Amino acid sequence: METQSNDIELIKVQVFSNYKVISLNTDGISHEESMIFPNGEANCMNWVLGHLIYIRNAFLNVLGEESVWDNEKFSCYNRGAFPLERKDELVPFEELMSYLRQSQDKLEAKLISMESFNPETVNDIAILSFHENYHSGQLGYLRRILGKPGAIK
Repeated sequence: METQSNDIELIKVQVFSNYKVISLNTDGISHEESMIFPNGEANCMNWVLGHLIYIRNAFLNVLGEESVWDNEKFSCYNRGAFPLERKDELVPFEELMSYLRQSQDKLEAKLISMESFNPETVNDIAILSFHENYHSGQLGYLRRILGKPGAIK
C-alpha cells in the first residue's frame, strides 16, 4: 500500500507544479497574443494551452472522472490537429483559463480522494503527466517569443 500512496503523492506534486508553471507562463497574455503563430506556423499559445486541457480530460477520464468539456466541440485542440488551418475554432484565451482551473480543481479533488491507482492505469497516468511537463515548458518559450519576461525564476 505504501508504494501506491507514493505513486499518488508523486502525481499530486506533478499536477500542482504543472498548474503553477502553466499559470505563471500564461499570466498577462491577451487573447490576441495567444493567437500569434511563431514563424507563421509554430503552434500558438492558445493551441498549446487548449491541447493541454484536451489531454487533461483524458487524464481525468483515466482516473474515472468526467471531462471538463466536450472533446468533439473542442477537437481543434486534439493531437494531430492543424491549428493554423482551424484558428477560427480556437476559443478565447480567458475561456481556456477557466477550463484549466476547472480541470485543476477536478484533478486535485480526485487525487486527494484516491487511496491507490488501478495498476492497469499507471502507464497511462505516467505518460499523461509527462505530456503536461512537455507542453508546460513550451508555454515558457512561447511567452518569451511574445516578448514577455520569463515567468519562472
